[in-house]
Amino acid sequence: MTNKLASARRRVALAELHGWTEVEDRDAIRKTFHFASFSEAFAFMTRVALHAEKVDHHPEWFNVFNRVEIVLTSHDVDGLTERDIRLAHAIETLAPLRDQL
Repeated sequence: MTNKLASARRRVALAELHGWTEVEDRDAIRKTFHFASFSEAFAFMTRVALHAEKVDHHPEWFNVFNRVEIVLTSHDVDGLTERDIRLAHAIETLAPLRDQL
């Protein structure tokens, strides 16, 4: 089982991630991605889904047209862990740079 990130490691991890912020009312991080079309957003979600399945760590997400909001937390410990940080970094590599906010 993984452990929640301590505050010092959490600050370092968030500083390394572009555009990810802490969720105010829970121990999680979030980022919203914008794309040119629904098809681009859906293609991004598909790439993320395939990676998430491979590493057996799945995001919470919400999609409306060209926008995808992703929330990462580890439900088994009810908080942010290294697994979430690794998945956030992987998601960054899967998102076209022009589409990130």
